[in-house]
Amino acid sequence: MAAASSANASGGQSVSYDSDYDYEELPASTSLGMHLVAGAAAGIMEHSVMYPFDIVKTRMQVVGSPSAVVSSGVARALKTISTTEGIRSLWRGVTSVVVGAGPSHAVYFAVYEQTKAMLTRNGQASSAVAAGAAGGVATIVSDALMNPFDVIKQRMQLGGGAGAYRSIVDCAATVMRREGVRAFYVSYPTTLVMNMPFQSIQFGCYDLFRRSINPSGTYSPLTHVVAGGMAGAVAAALTTPIDCCKTLLQTRGASSDAEVRAASSMLQSASVIYRRQGIAGFLRGIKPRIIANMPATAISWTTYEYFKWVIARRSGSSAAQNI
Repeated sequence: MAAASSANASGGQSVSYDSDYDYEELPASTSLGMHLVAGAAAGIMEHSVMYPFDIVKTRMQVVGSPSAVVSSGVARALKTISTTEGIRSLWRGVTSVVVGAGPSHAVYFAVYEQTKAMLTRNGQASSAVAAGAAGGVATIVSDALMNPFDVIKQRMQLGGGAGAYRSIVDCAATVMRREGVRAFYVSYPTTLVMNMPFQSIQFGCYDLFRRSINPSGTYSPLTHVVAGGMAGAVAAALTTPIDCCKTLLQTRGASSDAEVRAASSMLQSASVIYRRQGIAGFLRGIKPRIIANMPATAISWTTYEYFKWVIARRSGSSAAQNI
């Protein structure tokens, strides 16, 4: 990794920090608030930019709802939804994502950085392994915050009956009144089963791809875009079957199918999907999921690494001024 350069001149010491300033590990003095700000910015950008593709994925995966999309083509599904329900329907529920993604991702990246630093201290684990493990630990905490917002998001994405919700507040209040607080967390165990391997795969692959593409570790936006996109695609593809189960659990309250509404665990949701759609049912939505996750994770990592770079440069400049 690039380091700050120093030189002695006229009996004194001058320190210069170039564009390759080492930012990979933020200074120990970096406040928790800085990690939170970087993580929040990354989370909001990740989830909001590619939101229409997330709606298509949800519509393809939902079972027993009139809002289900049977088309396997992403472009065709986008056209159908926007034509029949209006272009604004492709952003229905995005407010819930923005409100929830900020704090949950802020906590996520803060926990990730702290856990990774602890695991790599004194060479206790390789960087890729530590990154994967740290991603899994961070998932447990962040998903506890994000799960209710994710439920609201998917209920509003369904359109039709779900489209009757006036706002995310109205949706949350309606779900609470009809189904109780359990509705917001019935999918939490399944979400963890999906997101822990997803994030572990994503973080591990990102670290591996990043170091392979850019061994020097210098700040390189192109590296973060490519490594982030590749890592997101791999993780999304491998965890799609679990995502199908999660979607069924989170949208069951909006279904008119008695069997779907009765599902309350990952195994029960998997059983319903298999009986209704067979093995192919566990791969529904894989295309829009990959399409959404590739740029989303690329955006997330690029945003986060940029904030790390800015913070590290400012810290480095402050250190230079104190010499």
